[in-house]
Amino acid sequence: MKEDSITVDVLVVGTGASGMATAVTAASKGLKVLVVEKEARYGGTTARSGGWLWIPGTRLATEQGIQEPPGAAKEYLRHEATTHFDEKRVDAFLENGPKAIDFFTKNTCVQFDMPAVFPDYHAEATGGQPGGRSMVTRPFDGRELGARVKQLAPPLPELTVFGMMLGSGPEIKHFMRAFKSPTSFVYVTKRLTKHFFDVLGHGRGMTLTNGNALAGRLAKAGMDLNIPVWLSSPVKKLVAEYDGVSGAIVEHEGRTVQVTATRGVVLACGGFPHDIERRKQLFPHAPTGKEHYSPSPETNTGDGLRLAESVGGRVDGTIPHAAAWVPTSVTTRKDGTHGVMPHFIDRAKPGVIAVTAKGKRFTNEGNSYHDFVQAMVKACAGEPEVSAWLLCDHKALRNYGLGSVAPAPLPIGRYLKSGYLKRGATVAELARQIGIAPATLEATVKEFNGTAERGEDPAFGKGSRAYNRYQGDALVTPNPCLAPLEAGPFYAIKLVVGDIGTFAGLVTDAETRVLNAAGKPIKGLYAVGNDAASVMGGNYPGAGITLGPALTFGYIAAMQLAKAEATAEIRLNVERREPVAIPRNT
Repeated sequence: MKEDSITVDVLVVGTGASGMATAVTAASKGLKVLVVEKEARYGGTTARSGGWLWIPGTRLATEQGIQEPPGAAKEYLRHEATTHFDEKRVDAFLENGPKAIDFFTKNTCVQFDMPAVFPDYHAEATGGQPGGRSMVTRPFDGRELGARVKQLAPPLPELTVFGMMLGSGPEIKHFMRAFKSPTSFVYVTKRLTKHFFDVLGHGRGMTLTNGNALAGRLAKAGMDLNIPVWLSSPVKKLVAEYDGVSGAIVEHEGRTVQVTATRGVVLACGGFPHDIERRKQLFPHAPTGKEHYSPSPETNTGDGLRLAESVGGRVDGTIPHAAAWVPTSVTTRKDGTHGVMPHFIDRAKPGVIAVTAKGKRFTNEGNSYHDFVQAMVKACAGEPEVSAWLLCDHKALRNYGLGSVAPAPLPIGRYLKSGYLKRGATVAELARQIGIAPATLEATVKEFNGTAERGEDPAFGKGSRAYNRYQGDALVTPNPCLAPLEAGPFYAIKLVVGDIGTFAGLVTDAETRVLNAAGKPIKGLYAVGNDAASVMGGNYPGAGITLGPALTFGYIAAMQLAKAEATAEIRLNVERREPVAIPRNT
């Protein structure tokens, strides 16, 4: 079949935050941009995410009256990244992050809100801060996308209520207190009513929040700049020249299209969370590649990494942690399919503990999801499975929910029926339900309860860190993360290892150029987002350390592309070994 051809300045592969940030910035600089996406919907992992971005030193922080000590952010990242601290990339991130935020907030509909207090995950460490670095995407009216809202990837079902993704912070608190506070009851009633009318009129909720809001806002910014986005259009291979990459072969609407990118190709394909072979190589807890459960889109199968490797790029497999770990539970949806629920907040609540299959606690449950999984893997060393059980009593379950189980008054019956939620009238009965020796679990709960009543956890210090307390219940004193498990029946959900994005990615420089085995840039090839090795060095310093760098390095990539020289009109076709003329226009 004869190939069609098109020439652009920049080809972006992927419609998540990093790809769209690149596209919007490049188009604003006058470059001709084409975005291609292999899924039928746009937004990628971003559309399922919390929509938080971690970027120190922004104008948003200054407006909150937050001034960081000079050099604190760099020292914090040095502490976090340890052996994989890349000073040049870190400097590029810290210098350009605030610029990227200013660019988007001043020139596009992409807007953010910064809470006065959202601590770094290791706020007590060198350079850590109690707030001013994490911001969340401002809710967005999906109607501004017009008909294109139907092509926006939906939020993760497990993180929704009646299909509605809740905004972070205050909105979640309103829903948890809907039957305890008249103010919250009115708020929740109005929110649900609007959502149901939106579903009736538009087929989905129109108040986009969190990651759905970020994906929607970036899409609208792209629409305002007339950036074409080809959906259901996978890249089959890169077009390699003797000195670099000049474009790609794309399948689009039943045709094979040769896209020539005179400035460069930007890979933003979302990493490899569903690449079984690479998981087998890089995830120690998944020896066959299958002992892992990711809530990321199933089409994130490492396409960008393989495309780059085909032209000499390389993946950094030495990074201490190949992914952003999160404890997950596997649930059965109403339609019978399986879903993966990430456990972000519930572990920190009072009246909740985690135990291994042997019935012993193993870590501070209120620590970040990335830290929690590391402790879980260590505690399960030598065991046939890396897993744990998240336990609570009836009061905690009804107050806060657990995993996919929502707080009262929403029912829990279907979760009990499916086996997702285990229940026992006593701790001993629950232990038998989940295969733990009753005496061992009773002893663990008794030991925890004895000090929890006083707000103390001498074994693991739950509630001793700023991040713990932020995710706890401020109405519980003296420790917002601690309460005894004493009001039966008792409940448990099985936890397994998952991720919210991969860290091991392509080796790039501070300008986002993909490097070859010799450490030299591959001309015309860039990588951003989870296709690039994490600038955090395999650690998780705070809320938004994926999307913050995604937006920032997308901005950096576009600024570099705006400076790049266009490739010649005559390129060397490596396969045919003869010059081929590339038309300037479609």
